[in-house]
Amino acid sequence: MNRPTTLGILGGGQLAQMMAIAARKLGIKSVAYDPSRDACAQNHAKLVVGSYSDTLTLERFADSVDVVTYEFENVPTETVRAIGGARTIHPSPEALRVSSDRIAEKEFFTKCGVPIGPYRAINGGDSLRKAADELGLPAVLKSCSGGYDGKGQFLLHTHDELENALGQIGEAPFIYEAFVPFERELSVIACRNIFGDIKTYPISQNTHQHGILVRSEAPAAVSDETQQQAITIATSIGEALKYVGVFAIELFDVGGKLLANEMAPRVHNTGHWTTEGAETSQFENHVRAVSGMELGPTEAVGHSVMLNIIGAMPDADIVDGIPNAHLHDYAKAPRAGRKIGHITINSENADECRTTAAAIQARLRNTMPGGGVRP
Repeated sequence: MNRPTTLGILGGGQLAQMMAIAARKLGIKSVAYDPSRDACAQNHAKLVVGSYSDTLTLERFADSVDVVTYEFENVPTETVRAIGGARTIHPSPEALRVSSDRIAEKEFFTKCGVPIGPYRAINGGDSLRKAADELGLPAVLKSCSGGYDGKGQFLLHTHDELENALGQIGEAPFIYEAFVPFERELSVIACRNIFGDIKTYPISQNTHQHGILVRSEAPAAVSDETQQQAITIATSIGEALKYVGVFAIELFDVGGKLLANEMAPRVHNTGHWTTEGAETSQFENHVRAVSGMELGPTEAVGHSVMLNIIGAMPDADIVDGIPNAHLHDYAKAPRAGRKIGHITINSENADECRTTAAAIQARLRNTMPGGGVRP
């Protein structure tokens, strides 16, 4: 594969924007495809505007690039089909298929020998009530496709809540997951290139509120055994899919045993810390992988905390005077529940890093009551 000069990205959000920034450092131009004329990736990439079913515009987009990747997993099948004959797409359509349907994903994990929690496929009231009888409450009910940041999800504690959820979902396909009594939420970011080389980043520990990631810290304080479990899980999945690019596996830590929760076939929010906190960022390694290049080193540089900014941006001077703190503004319109930026803090000392992160959170609470990074 000749090294490409132009990267095509399906999707024009902040992940595409950060990929384009990384690609430029490698001498590669980027073209983003998105239905919105306001897509924020246009600040760092050429933007092609069109619907994901617009075959003619998709073909013109494909003709303008050398290789195609994407920033979200719910790419319509017809979109992939329209481009697939003209340009190589990484990751593969099979990776999209597996990760865009939660039942298919669970079945795939099981096939790979990856440990998961108990679940049932749901199609209507009878199957939902049977799942509750078999797996008990509390539980999490999730849409099989399309849900993210807590959307399409119901946390069920009582049978009344179950019946209320049933009234909202009707006969749509859902997955019922027994509540896992985890000690913490972790994730591992991995990358595999076209030569089959795979590298993983140190595990990050993550905090979610209302289904939205608010904080990641890396490297997480885990044993060598736990880190190896994560590497084994990521390697099994990457090899089984012959995956090319960056992917993330969200994990539950249950008494030292890791259970896979979900896979994201793309660069991931819990890997944003790698821009300042790793020798090679997840974005650069994704570009390297899909472009047929060798992967860069993934070792951590010091200790990092990443804080998501949700709903409204603080003033740009929010990190002034704080060493090793970096504000990333996605240039997206503010909206309740929307990720519109993040702050990373990086330090050689883990305690110092956490103290700085706490100070920034205090500033945000004082200047943006009800907005910004959630406490």
